[in-house]
Amino acid sequence: MKRFIESAARDQVALLPECLDDYVDADNTVRVVDVFVDELDLVGLGFERATPSLVGRPAYHPSTLLKLYIYGYLNRIQSSRRLERKARRNLELIWLTGRLTPDFKTIADFRKDNGVAIRKVCREFVLLCRRLKLFADATVAIDGSKFKAVNNRDKNFTDRKLQARMEQLEQSIARYMDELDRADREPTSLPDERIPHLKEKIESLKAQVQKLGEIEVRMRAAPDGQISLTDPDARSMATSGRGTGMVGYNVQTAVDLKNHMIVAHDVVNIGHDRTQLARMAEMARDAIGKKKLTALADRGYYKSDEILRCEKQGIKTLVPKPLTSNSKAEGRFDKRDFVYIEAEDAYRCPAGEKAIWRFKTVEAGLTIHKYWPSACPSCKLKPQCTQSPYRRIARWEHEKVLEDMQRRLDKNPNTARLRRQTVEHPFGTLKFWMGSAHFLMKTLPRVRTEMSLHVLAYNLKRAISILGASSLIEAMKI
Repeated sequence: MKRFIESAARDQVALLPECLDDYVDADNTVRVVDVFVDELDLVGLGFERATPSLVGRPAYHPSTLLKLYIYGYLNRIQSSRRLERKARRNLELIWLTGRLTPDFKTIADFRKDNGVAIRKVCREFVLLCRRLKLFADATVAIDGSKFKAVNNRDKNFTDRKLQARMEQLEQSIARYMDELDRADREPTSLPDERIPHLKEKIESLKAQVQKLGEIEVRMRAAPDGQISLTDPDARSMATSGRGTGMVGYNVQTAVDLKNHMIVAHDVVNIGHDRTQLARMAEMARDAIGKKKLTALADRGYYKSDEILRCEKQGIKTLVPKPLTSNSKAEGRFDKRDFVYIEAEDAYRCPAGEKAIWRFKTVEAGLTIHKYWPSACPSCKLKPQCTQSPYRRIARWEHEKVLEDMQRRLDKNPNTARLRRQTVEHPFGTLKFWMGSAHFLMKTLPRVRTEMSLHVLAYNLKRAISILGASSLIEAMKI
């Protein structure tokens, strides 16, 4: 093969064997993984077998398996079987593990048995990033996204799904029974081979009905009236597209505005975000290490007592209020058209009349004050205001907290865009890495472990991109 670059002969014996370290350059990501894991206190983090046993067969050191997993999640290799194969033929992994080749069962068991410790490793890297001042701004964007579980939609049952399935089966049974009745009346209407097939189908459908009855009993006993057969912790969750709901988990993240790193995360099996704001904001504040924090979130997080809890903790929130007013939808005045006069504890209505305080009550655990003007029956604007005799205005006892937040939003009109461009990108990146299946593990604790590995890989890549591999390695050794 003249005039081409010549390859090395496969049977050529080298007089001086090449060093394995020569195959991995100084800025390779695996060197960052190697130093990061070596600097961890695996015993203090709670890894099993971090202290060797004096009897029995020697085990793999937890650092070897942890390096293997971090490398795998950095390179979109989450399967233990694929990691086993890669450890035998991938030069980077051969360097990282020192030519060790654990089998897939050992690899899988490590992730299953060390969930809590792996989640602590993710937090350790966040603390490292804090020490390196990668979270300089005390502002985070909070959001949630739905991720698929290892549970088919047909293996998840709610009351509506169960009733629809029962009706479908009963209709099928009735249709097959009609065919058998017609065969009894007119024996020539069906081939002889068709009748045993119909009877078999009917028996099969009746067995399915009986099985659904058993599932219904279990479903009624479930706290939320829902049951998943493959992954018992997975839940049916609505998504933005119509008819595109999935069975999965709700992943919550808080992302730093400066470098777009995930400072806090969690996985829940609740299909909405209304009860997650304060908890995620507190986790983000503790991770950043600041006493004060500003949290941006979308309308799905708007809940009065959650916003109040943040305010008491020194966390300023910027959450737009959902526009769900029936009055506005029907072309009438809504609450925003009524101006509160704090000095008089009264509202001024669009007609210029005062709606004075009448009484207070408790609704859904919140103390609510009620106001209405006396001039409603004779008001010319009444058709534009209410269909009731009086227009009543409800005010929460801590409404000022919500009003202050709305003023902050009015002063920062780009908040929604800033939140979206900060927190949506990590979700898109993570879902792209995870592929179409998303999670590979079952039950909430193990799914949280898997998500921690994804978040660790994401933050590690971001840190390398910002600081460079060599600088990050030097910082880890300090």
